[in-house]
Amino acid sequence: MSLPVGERTFFGQPRALATLFFTEMWERFSYYGMRAILVLYLIAPPDGVTPPGGGLGFSTADAAAIYGTYSSMVYLFPLMGGWVADRLTGPRTAVLLGGLVIAAGHFIMAVPTEVLFWLGLLLIALGTGLLKPSVSAMVGGLYAPGDERRDGGFSIFYMGINLGALIAPLVVGYLGEDINWHLGFAVAGVGMLIGLAQYMAGWKGLGTVGKEVPDPAPAGVRIRAGLFTLAIVGGVAVIIGLDAVFLGFDITDLTVIFTVVVVIIAFAYFIRLFRQPNLRVVDKHRLRAFLYLFLAAVVFWAIYDQSGSTINEFAAKFTQTDLGFFNVPVSWLQSINPVFIIIFAPIFAVIWTKLGSRAPSTPIKFAMAIFGVGLSFLLMIPAALQAEDGQKSAMWWIVSVFLVQTWSELLLSPNGLSATTKLAPKGLLSQMLAVWFLATAVGDSVGGQLARLIDVLGWAGYFLVCGVGTAILGGLFLLVVPKIKSLMDGVC
Repeated sequence: MSLPVGERTFFGQPRALATLFFTEMWERFSYYGMRAILVLYLIAPPDGVTPPGGGLGFSTADAAAIYGTYSSMVYLFPLMGGWVADRLTGPRTAVLLGGLVIAAGHFIMAVPTEVLFWLGLLLIALGTGLLKPSVSAMVGGLYAPGDERRDGGFSIFYMGINLGALIAPLVVGYLGEDINWHLGFAVAGVGMLIGLAQYMAGWKGLGTVGKEVPDPAPAGVRIRAGLFTLAIVGGVAVIIGLDAVFLGFDITDLTVIFTVVVVIIAFAYFIRLFRQPNLRVVDKHRLRAFLYLFLAAVVFWAIYDQSGSTINEFAAKFTQTDLGFFNVPVSWLQSINPVFIIIFAPIFAVIWTKLGSRAPSTPIKFAMAIFGVGLSFLLMIPAALQAEDGQKSAMWWIVSVFLVQTWSELLLSPNGLSATTKLAPKGLLSQMLAVWFLATAVGDSVGGQLARLIDVLGWAGYFLVCGVGTAILGGLFLLVVPKIKSLMDGVC
């Protein structure tokens, strides 16, 4: 049910959008704050005495694999969170519960104990899975069908995401990297609590939006869901136990297992989509087109989301961040991408609007995005060669990577989301959107494992192989663009 339009507005939008805007902004503050310092903490020597204190001492490759797994869970768990909101709690309660779980995860990580660190990471991912899909659904619920303000409202909401992503590394990054790692983890949790406080303050103003459970699950379904959850938890416990008994417990072993599981989940989802009853021939063609786009997105995110892992690690070890008058915290570099998004997103929107029917098709934009993200890694080769000679490289190499990756993201991410909504067969939109975000989970997991090649190839070799390999995949994707366009059946 939509809210009546009152006199008080938020940038011309329903006033309640402000509540959801700031809730999402502070949730992204907590997530991107963690993203800025997570890998830096993982690779920091465990015997640190001076601020910010000791880290966990993982190798570059293992830290990247752990980061990739964590990032993958953040995009995998919304599959579960969306179901909970739709069938059990309703979106509004799911947002509240998710925010509380996220905050609890951060505060648990504030305790300098390794076991609690891993538990905190898991809780943050679970909480994000509850909160993220539901808050977006509630934004949609603010508008009646046909309300022309809807697209503008989502654009403003998207700016909240980037505002949180911009501020978080500057605050959390500084406190964690320069003062104490665990203080950084805690402050990210404080941000989430601020978001929840204003969410509760605006609770009444949301009216009926998100209150109802859209599709209440019968008792039998709830029981089966509970048993399924217990089976998963039990299975994970058995795997960890076997790993501990026969191999000696190693968290990096679990990252490999998780990657395999995520790939299997994606495979199973596509089988389920293609076996849906009453699919027309055109629906099957469009699902096949979507599969091509999904695979392209996996390649893209496998490289792109290493900006928080391998690129962050390279910056910490081999980049000159001293400007003479000020030493830039490495974590602050993670704010560059949101700055570029804020600058270039409206420019890209104007370009596509001006070009109209002459704009490149969605598959062409995907091919360009894959080439672009591959190029971003090739740009790092000169800096990596300097590192191998024992020299530190300029920050501008990192800045150029983020610039090219931002352009590539704007070619793929919004266009992929739009194409998904157009290609979805009737009644399958929610599932298709879930699978679209699953591409990020698969890509992040695969990218985390791919980073293990750093130990084999060295930095320059790694950037070369990833860059050239991605460009080749972009070329192969370009070859099948005509086939994809024909399968899309008029959806470009």
